[in-house]
Amino acid sequence: MRYGQPAAITTGTPPRTGRFDRLRGHLTGSEGNTMTTDAEGLRELMDSGALSGGLGQSMGIEITEASAERVVGRMPVEGNRQPFGLLHGGASCVLAESLGSIGSTLHAQGFGRVAVGIEINATHHRSATEGHVTGVATPVHLGRTLATWDITITDDRGRKVCTSRLTCMLRDAPQ
Repeated sequence: MRYGQPAAITTGTPPRTGRFDRLRGHLTGSEGNTMTTDAEGLRELMDSGALSGGLGQSMGIEITEASAERVVGRMPVEGNRQPFGLLHGGASCVLAESLGSIGSTLHAQGFGRVAVGIEINATHHRSATEGHVTGVATPVHLGRTLATWDITITDDRGRKVCTSRLTCMLRDAPQ
């Protein structure tokens, strides 16, 4: 899927109601199990702070595809550089954790749970100095208590910039 084209958010069974209705409202459709939206709708989800507390918006992260099986997003290098003009390693970690957390949330809400990150690691393979980087998150394990994701981040030329692994704990949603 190319940036700007429609993206689909798919979820499992309808979640319980409670304190996290704001988040669930962004992720579930009228039938409670599937929502299809465009890239603008995904941007609204990120901007709402429902998943990222606003950090994704501050860093310019754009989600272009999201499901419990794959999450894709991109981020500009501009505004996310360290003092030597290179993409900051922490910015790559924020992108990776955002993508893995969205996928974990989509997986977890199917059985009334929420996802919280408990571990992330990253290996930075090369620098990025301009353009955008794109992250693709794919699940390694999707269980009832843990979800683990591999995230690969590439530059505009398709060169691997960073690989990361994120594990989220899936907890019962507070009522």
